[in-house]
Amino acid sequence: MSKQLPALSLTDLNAGVPCCAPISEQRIPAETAAVLAPAFKALGDPVRLQLMSMIASAPTGEICVCDLTPSFDLSGPTISHHLKTLREAGLVDAERRGTWVYYRARPGIMRQLASLLRIGSPANA
Repeated sequence: MSKQLPALSLTDLNAGVPCCAPISEQRIPAETAAVLAPAFKALGDPVRLQLMSMIASAPTGEICVCDLTPSFDLSGPTISHHLKTLREAGLVDAERRGTWVYYRARPGIMRQLASLLRIGSPANA
């Protein structure tokens, strides 16, 4: 009889609750896949991947949308749409300050995604 893991939520993942073994070592439970798939899907777009990189690598840990938008040949509403997708996928938090919105990466979910994709020892490669 296999062990059933409790269903995960994105809140659990951002709180540092362990997700699962790397997919190279063990099959991912359906419930976990359902929680993590939107994050992977959100990162599957080149613009969102670049935005995520800019947000996650911000020297102060956060970045203003006013610093993100000029880096792309896209309209403000298009950038806002991409940022909304990252927020809805649980990858970033946003905080409005006056007229600007500041974005921060959610390290818990980022660690879970990285852990899931980790490759084991060279013998497993």
